[in-house]
Amino acid sequence: MIRVVVADDMALVRGGMKMILEADPGIRVVGEAGDGADAVEQIIRTGPDVAVMDIRMPGTDGIEATRRLQRRMPGVRVLVVTTFHLDEYVHEALRAGAAGFLLKDTAPDSLVGAVRTVAAGDALLSPAVTRQLIEHYVQRPTPDEDLTERLAELTPREVDVARLVARGMTNAEIARELFLGEGTVKTHVTAILSKLGLRNRTQIVVAAYESGLVELGSNELPG
Repeated sequence: MIRVVVADDMALVRGGMKMILEADPGIRVVGEAGDGADAVEQIIRTGPDVAVMDIRMPGTDGIEATRRLQRRMPGVRVLVVTTFHLDEYVHEALRAGAAGFLLKDTAPDSLVGAVRTVAAGDALLSPAVTRQLIEHYVQRPTPDEDLTERLAELTPREVDVARLVARGMTNAEIARELFLGEGTVKTHVTAILSKLGLRNRTQIVVAAYESGLVELGSNELPG
């Protein structure tokens, strides 16, 4: 059973998401919140697996709530769901530690799939968000030098895994691509997170583009 807290300042939206999620027998909504501060309290009290978090809420917004959760309950996976897809929100949510980013105009069954994806430990970005993320970093004049230095600590196989994570692949897909066991892939992902000082897979995606490890329109690693 995947336990979820839903945070959105609009009661009708919260109710709709709860109804969609609980139509799946494997998901239970254990709490609802109308702002970020309340969401943090609800999550600390109920200890869910996933928090479905709106970005724009009165008082404490979803990005700040995500930052607080990463400090106090890093095991909770945050799925940001919003009508906004401007670069600043995408990048800030990912840097805050969000495990996934989904737009509200996505089909209802995609919400269920997204919750299941992030609960399983995989990253989730909608196609529109992924395009914006890639385009943003392609426009950067130079790669992040600090990240580039930390990436040098990765083994060649860890670099391969990081590249495929940045392309949005799950552990199972990476295992098939590299002819590895899924457990081995998980071990590599854990090592990548530790060496780069990152919290989750979405931050590997950000790091890959910030450092120049992955480039737009290329499935090969630079250098």
